[in-house]
Amino acid sequence: MVREDLRNIAIIAHVDHGKTTLVDGMLKQSGTFRENQQVDTCVMDSNDIERERGITILAKNTAIHYNGVKINIIDTPGHADFGGEVERVLKMVSGVLLLVDAAEGPMPQTRFVLQKALELGHKIIIVINKIDKPDARLDQVPDEVLELLLELNANDMQLESPIIYCSGRDATASLDKNGKGTDLKPLFDTILSYIDPPAGDEKGEAQLLCSSIDYNEYVGRIGIGKIERGSFKVNQEVLVCDYHNNVTPYKSKIVTIYQIEGLKRNPVDTATVGDIICFSGIENITIGNTVCSTAGADPVPFVKISEHTMEMTFSVNDSPFAGRDGKYVTSRHLRERLYKELLKDVSLKVLPTDSEDAFRVCGRGEMHLSILIENMRREGYEFQVSTPKVLFKTIDGVVHEPIERLVLDVPQTCVGSIMERMGVRKGTLDTMVAQGDRMKLEFLIPTRGMFGYKNEFLTDTRGEGIMNSIFECYLPFCGEIDRRDTGSLVAFETGEAVTYGLYNAQERGVLFIDPGTPVYEGMIVGYSPKAEDIRVNVCKKKHVTNMRAAGSDEALRLNSTKKLSLEEAIEFIAEDEMLEITPKNIRIRKRILDGSQRLKVAYGKKQ
Repeated sequence: MVREDLRNIAIIAHVDHGKTTLVDGMLKQSGTFRENQQVDTCVMDSNDIERERGITILAKNTAIHYNGVKINIIDTPGHADFGGEVERVLKMVSGVLLLVDAAEGPMPQTRFVLQKALELGHKIIIVINKIDKPDARLDQVPDEVLELLLELNANDMQLESPIIYCSGRDATASLDKNGKGTDLKPLFDTILSYIDPPAGDEKGEAQLLCSSIDYNEYVGRIGIGKIERGSFKVNQEVLVCDYHNNVTPYKSKIVTIYQIEGLKRNPVDTATVGDIICFSGIENITIGNTVCSTAGADPVPFVKISEHTMEMTFSVNDSPFAGRDGKYVTSRHLRERLYKELLKDVSLKVLPTDSEDAFRVCGRGEMHLSILIENMRREGYEFQVSTPKVLFKTIDGVVHEPIERLVLDVPQTCVGSIMERMGVRKGTLDTMVAQGDRMKLEFLIPTRGMFGYKNEFLTDTRGEGIMNSIFECYLPFCGEIDRRDTGSLVAFETGEAVTYGLYNAQERGVLFIDPGTPVYEGMIVGYSPKAEDIRVNVCKKKHVTNMRAAGSDEALRLNSTKKLSLEEAIEFIAEDEMLEITPKNIRIRKRILDGSQRLKVAYGKKQ
């Protein structure tokens, strides 16, 4: 059976190339909304953090109707750390729209997601987006995309992919690079004519691969997947099995079935081959499971998710201020929350440690783990995290480490300082291309060398540089890299920071806190340009006397403090430091709070 009334597509691209904005235009022009309906921009970014940061984190499904054909669309993340979201949803579609910025051209994540789509044999529609940019390169970018297809060993059909020129913001498309177009009709027509309709045996035994998981507190876990064969109906008994894990097939029942229409899920009684459905009733369903008819287990192979490259240790908060802000503070709460996250995020891994109060959490990168931390603190969790560490591999008896491909777009005047920084961080130059008064540099650099580099990069390029990276391969260990060349200003005693104490402490470095901030011994209140820790007493008050001297009673002026974001704090912490996360505060502290005890440990290491 061939479903001519249906197309399943995913939109893939590098971060900030305009996927979600284009989906907005497709939803509006397909008649999904009323003419007078007020609709937000980037309507698919429903998560609070997605709206705040302007990035897509979770892959989301929507559907539109055009000329009697239903088009299921999956909007995917563009950031490299969330590549696992893209990998697993590609199994649900028959083709992809590859979005490429008309000025930037193919970027690191473009290569990664395109490679995954090519491996699955999907048809590609190349969409050159943001053609209204003043620096758009409409002659060169299509050639760069074709070169990328050749590099990735695309087949003849994929090399002949159609090219559409779009402005996602204006919701216009054209087949001609010099014609702007008036609407997205050329894009819709190309999807219908070029992307294959789903096909399968409608009368065969039912089979569905679960590619995504959602949760609703009323119905429990909701599975999302494409029906590969046969049909499913409400209250049907099914068999749940798994191709990769030795899970004993077990019987269950589908209680409800939903089909996606626009931004809503509509309940239906039955669904057949090619339909992407949401279903509930199977309590333990997880990503990668296959749901079959009771006639027999016939699991579908699931895509192998790329490896983790980084880990952090999540542990129970044991600071002097523990339990003040958080609602969930025990190791049981922490364990349950981390294992719950595994059900939705296939690119995350949680491992036990020697301690009952600590867990190793492995992920794709700093942003991947920081989003998890941010979500947990917003939900009321209180905990501590350690310094991020890369995951080494031993290959043929030699220790290998993850290497990233770092792409920098910088003003030509900044190239010298960039080269100097890369040398210290063990980065090697791969390519260097001049683009007007700017330079595009590609480096291969150890993941360790990326820690803490973002702020240095923005400073070196005066905020004008663009930086992107993606995992490339494993190479033999590149040698030691200094994580940080600054020291910490460590609080001397527990109390409340006062202006007099901070005024004296700011001579030693840059402060993170303001007057009135509660501090405890061992808490880090700033950083020093010297590569050693300095203990400062920010709680010290001026002694009151009846003596007065000229100038001594003038108002004390404090320098502006540096407020670290969560990502900046994760990049900042050294090996002997931890990050205390609460719903209201982010504090940096020493692992050993007592100053004399720290000195003993440091002296013991030197011996």
